[in-house]
Amino acid sequence: MDKDQILAKFSTEPDRYYKVELFEKEGFRRKSCVKCKRFFWTLDDGIILCPDHIENSYSFIGEPPTNKRFDYTQAWKEVESFFVQNNHKSVGRYPVVCRWRDDLYFTIASIVDFQRVMGSKVVFEFPANPLIVPQTCLRFKDIENVGVTGRHFSSFCMIGQHSIPNAQGYWKDKCVELDFKLLTERFGINKKEIVFVEDVWAGGGSFGSSLEYFVRGLELGNAVFTEFQGDLTNYSILDQKIIDMGAGLERFAWVTMGTPTAYDCCFGPITNYMTSKIGIDIDSSIISKYFMAVAKSLSESDDMGLVRKNAAKITGLDDSKLDKMISPLEGVYTVADHLRTLIFAISDGALPSNVGGGYNLRMILRRTLATIDRFGWNFDLNDLIDLHIDYLKSTYPELEHTRNDVKTIIEIEKNRYIESKVRMKNMASTLKTQNKKLSVDDLIRLYESDGITPDFLKESQIIPEIPSTFYERLADLHQSEKTEKKEEFNLDGIPDTDLLYYKNDPHEFEAKVLKIINNKFVVLDKTSFYARGGGQEPDHGKIAQFDVIDVSKHGNIVLHETSGGVPKEGAVIKCNIDSMRRYGITRNHTSTHVLNASARNTLGLWVWQHSAFKDEDYARLDITHHSNLTDEDITKIEDLANTTIRKDIPVLINQFERGQAEQEYGFRIYQGGVVPVKLVRIVNIEGFDVEACGGTHVQKTGELGLIKITKAERIQDGVVRLEFVSGQSALKYTQSQDRKITHLVKSLGSSKEKLLESFDRAMKDSEDAKKKSRQLIKRTSETSAKQAISQAKNIGKIKLYTIADEELDEEFHIPVGELATKMDQSLIYCALVIKNETIKIIAFCGTDAISTSKAGDLVKQVSKVLGGSGGGKDTFGQGGGKDLSKIKDALSTIENLVTGEK
Repeated sequence: MDKDQILAKFSTEPDRYYKVELFEKEGFRRKSCVKCKRFFWTLDDGIILCPDHIENSYSFIGEPPTNKRFDYTQAWKEVESFFVQNNHKSVGRYPVVCRWRDDLYFTIASIVDFQRVMGSKVVFEFPANPLIVPQTCLRFKDIENVGVTGRHFSSFCMIGQHSIPNAQGYWKDKCVELDFKLLTERFGINKKEIVFVEDVWAGGGSFGSSLEYFVRGLELGNAVFTEFQGDLTNYSILDQKIIDMGAGLERFAWVTMGTPTAYDCCFGPITNYMTSKIGIDIDSSIISKYFMAVAKSLSESDDMGLVRKNAAKITGLDDSKLDKMISPLEGVYTVADHLRTLIFAISDGALPSNVGGGYNLRMILRRTLATIDRFGWNFDLNDLIDLHIDYLKSTYPELEHTRNDVKTIIEIEKNRYIESKVRMKNMASTLKTQNKKLSVDDLIRLYESDGITPDFLKESQIIPEIPSTFYERLADLHQSEKTEKKEEFNLDGIPDTDLLYYKNDPHEFEAKVLKIINNKFVVLDKTSFYARGGGQEPDHGKIAQFDVIDVSKHGNIVLHETSGGVPKEGAVIKCNIDSMRRYGITRNHTSTHVLNASARNTLGLWVWQHSAFKDEDYARLDITHHSNLTDEDITKIEDLANTTIRKDIPVLINQFERGQAEQEYGFRIYQGGVVPVKLVRIVNIEGFDVEACGGTHVQKTGELGLIKITKAERIQDGVVRLEFVSGQSALKYTQSQDRKITHLVKSLGSSKEKLLESFDRAMKDSEDAKKKSRQLIKRTSETSAKQAISQAKNIGKIKLYTIADEELDEEFHIPVGELATKMDQSLIYCALVIKNETIKIIAFCGTDAISTSKAGDLVKQVSKVLGGSGGGKDTFGQGGGKDLSKIKDALSTIENLVTGEK
């Protein structure tokens, strides 16, 4: 919906949408700005301009309008105390990583805390009514403004004042009255200084009026009254109206302190420490004047380059003073802001990476490091982290517990940045020689593919300025997750399936066939067949005489896919589940919980389940982790998991209201993703792990028997995959490994005790043999090369030599092919090496032959014939495949490609 259209409509009926009891009681008058025509309410008869255009805009800098002074943490205590005294429940902040929504990576507003997605509808679940919350929010669209404007942050505290208008809560009149009293009574602001501006809010199919409140041009808060659903042509009142008042804690502190920027009063001792350490000569009167000019200029233009120039001109600063005083100060503010954001994000389980929301975190960390490099500062990031946490922990005590985790992750990322700088410098040199004008798309590609930040390119003088849309575009790309769409069916009129696997779970049962869909999907009135979900594979078995090969859940209806036919609609039929398959999957599912918690306790609190897969005799768990796992890491994780099994801990399963579960257990319960139902099933391995989970589980951990990690690999940046087996499958795996070791022992003529010693000796003998073989090939390669040339087929000006060889491998064909094409530059040499049920392709093209065929292209095409892949350069290529039946076809393809035939 067009907000301007809604505002235009609402503005025609101000008494209905905007006028509140306070305005009438205090004598507020409604005015229209003579410059922009916006409507606002004020007690000052002399005001004719709205807050965006008033002359004394930001005049609180150096001259606060309050009779009290509160910094960042003190301001929250005052706000909290006021609302608690006025019957609000104070709720602790929610994580900045938005675990309860699958369409957002980060919490971007306080109201997001209480939004839950049910199907396509957003509902609100408040843990108390009314409530107040100091919600840390992350936004990355204005990164280029951070540190420069005096008021932009990448993370900020949104004071959320929320209410549902019922017997406990309130609506517009009470909301505006409370906010007015907070400003006048608690902060001591003269009521004539307060201006309310009419506005509207729309999103997610709902909308409503809002009143923004300002003091001397600074917006302190915005009370949104979400009241309607639909659009202007057809809308109705919501069943659940809500008040969504969001106020900036940083701005509350700023307006009471009157510091040159909001950063000065919100980062506690951090900025003072940094400025004193680097020795910036700060003239507070000049700084105040400069940033006040920046704030005013921002209302006229969003071009930061122009804004800075105007502010410098107004303040009388030349380029030298800008460089010596303003630029370093902007750098200090940027570093302080970005580090605070990283502390919150990492503490809540996010990792800088090149995947999803991790893009934004890595980007601001690299901006931080680049800023420190640019100015040549010698800051210990651990000291700055300690200063931040020491200052913030009175409001956010949870940060104390993750202090070391934050330091670990930032140190790892710092080292990666240092390693990447050589590559970045080489890329910068290449870009300079190309002298190409880089678009925003080019900059995004360079950052995403090579990690090159636009700040680095600006510093390297490859771009004059960072485009204003760069960070917004990047944030849009990595703000939310894309969810896969499921196949849709017409299930109208079908009642919900009774899920027996959550009750007494009979593996043999009778059920009525309610509907047959597409002649292969069976809908029953009740079922014990577990439907695919949460990474757990579905049950198999039989419905009547037909095999069940898949089970899926759509809303609250379960579809059973059968093979060999379907029963008749209306029939009551017998159903049987494959119990052995179910038990194998069940053990692997509980093992996933145990392994995930073991990894988190072993590696660090940043470990979360990224995804999981549980089948009968195989399972995998993807976890968030910054690096490859060492053998020691794997051993420690396994040891803790198996210790947990030996303790035979009860696995308790209970249902909770979603809000109750979140408040009792926290957001760690969302390891497997969001839960789109109001009643949450909590799986609790007592004292070890608690998760919201709809899967099937054993009753005690002792039933798992054994967990064995069979493979661990880093599958993408920030994600490690653990493949594992449990129970009987783990026993079979260890027995298989033991048989292989026994075979090795016998082959080496050794004993298990001396296996490693014998293996090392055998490897040395093998290396000696290979060395002698290479020496022999070198001596005979000239003869072999001449022989290949003489046996080559003449094709016009080109000679082609091909061979399928089961005796000699690439150790022979690489030196021979390379020498042969040097001796005769019209030669194409192509060998198919057959070994261990695979085919490896080696191809060389002489310099005269590449105009006809290029080795890399030749290998790529032939590898496809063999069911594989390959490639290379013009003169050399290699690849392969596994389809041994296509060797003759591959040889024919080589000749056809060289001759140009199809």
